[in-house]
Amino acid sequence: MKSYLAAAVQMNSVPDLAKNLAQAEELIDLAVRRGAELVGLPENFSFLGDEEAKMTQAAQIAEESEKFLKTMAQRFQVTILGGGYPVPAGNGKVYNTALLMGPSGQELARYEKAHLFDVSIPDGVTYQESATVLAGVKMPMVYNSGDLGGLGLSVCYDVRFPELFRHLSQHGADLLFVPAAFTAYTGKDHWRVLLQARAIENTCYVLAPAQTGRHNALRQSHGHAMVIDPWGTVLADAGEDVGVRSPKLSPARLEQVRRQMPSLKHRVFV
Repeated sequence: MKSYLAAAVQMNSVPDLAKNLAQAEELIDLAVRRGAELVGLPENFSFLGDEEAKMTQAAQIAEESEKFLKTMAQRFQVTILGGGYPVPAGNGKVYNTALLMGPSGQELARYEKAHLFDVSIPDGVTYQESATVLAGVKMPMVYNSGDLGGLGLSVCYDVRFPELFRHLSQHGADLLFVPAAFTAYTGKDHWRVLLQARAIENTCYVLAPAQTGRHNALRQSHGHAMVIDPWGTVLADAGEDVGVRSPKLSPARLEQVRRQMPSLKHRVFV
């Protein structure tokens, strides 16, 4: 792994595929002009709105999302994570899929979100992700990218399940992706502390692209896309505005923290 800039993109996606992809392209371009070599887009980057509309357009969203990620990676010669978009599962449901694309337009890693957000939160809104999404059944893989380090995938609600991230760290992750559309209500209390915990307990960088603001009458996201270092220090926080944060990741810092706090080597129960 070398030192490089990694960008967490913050979007306000809506129920309009073309508009979302145009927004994403502008933000990727901005990240690259600032020097980023790794770019993360949030969950639902290409479509966020009514579930019925999403399901009707799922095949098109999947096709256009993958084409977009390939084109952007090739054009800008960077590695890009598309943090979550619907891919038809063949049974009337979709997989919430994260796709990592390399600079040559090659698929590096794919992960189908395993933990689905079926929750009634205290603000009165009920989410039932499993109504339209089929849970993935495979642990995410770690892609060893060489210069960019070991890259581990997850999606949003996964962040509440530390065993997934321990699996990634044990399989060589240096950076943990947590692309999200975290709710405004839960985000204010849990988003930052969960990301810091995953970074600290696994001595990994965390790159967490995020959705922000209102998407339709019911959906509002917390924002605060973040990049966190292995000690739990927040290197960047996007606040509530659409934009990009792209701090430097350092192998020396990674090695320092792992040397000073070798907790993974001290595990008793495996």
